Amino acid sequence: MIQILAYIIIGLVVLGLLNVLISTYNRLVMLHNNVDKAFGNIDVLLKQRADEIPNLIKVVKESTKYEEGMLTKLTDLRTRFFNANSSEEKIKISNELHNQLKSVFALAENYPDLKANQNFQLLQNRVSQLEDAIADRRELYNESVNMYNIGIAEFPNFILAKMMMYGKKQLLQITEQEKKYDGIVF
Repeated sequence: MIQILAYIIIGLVVLGLLNVLISTYNRLVMLHNNVDKAFGNIDVLLKQRADEIPNLIKVVKESTKYEEGMLTKLTDLRTRFFNANSSEEKIKISNELHNQLKSVFALAENYPDLKANQNFQLLQNRVSQLEDAIADRRELYNESVNMYNIGIAEFPNFILAKMMMYGKKQLLQITEQEKKYDGIVF
C-alpha cells in the first residue's frame, strides 16, 4: 500500500513538473512569436510608407525641378528598404527614410505652389498618418520585446529559453536626430 502511494505521489510530481515544463515552453513560444508579429505589423506600415514615396516624388518633381538630389536619395532609400534582409537593417533604413521625408516636407515650405498642391497635401497627410501609426506600432513592438526579455530571464524560464536558444532582443531605439527639435519652420 505504501509503495502504491509512493508511485502515485511520484507520478503526480512528474505530471506537475511536466505541466510546468509544457506551460513554460508554450509561454516562451508565445512571447517569441509576439515579438515577430509586432515587427511584422511595423513592417506592413513601413512598406505602405515606402509605397507612397513614388507618388510623393512625382508631385514634388513637378514643382521643384532642381531638387533632384533629395528625390534621388529618397528613391534609393526606398529601394534599399525593399531589398533589406533583416529587421535591424529595415529599421535603420526606415529611420533614414523618416528623416528624408521630413526634408521633403520642409522643402514644401519654400515652394508655395507645391504647398498649395492638393495632391501634395493629400500625400503629406497620408505619410503623416502612417508615421503616427508606425510610432504606435513601435511602442507595441517595444512592449512585446520587453515582455519577451523578461520572460526569458525569469526562473525557471531561462533554463528552457537557453535550451531553445532564445536570446535577448533589442528594443527599437530612437536616434538622437529623431529626438532633436528644430522648432517650427516658417
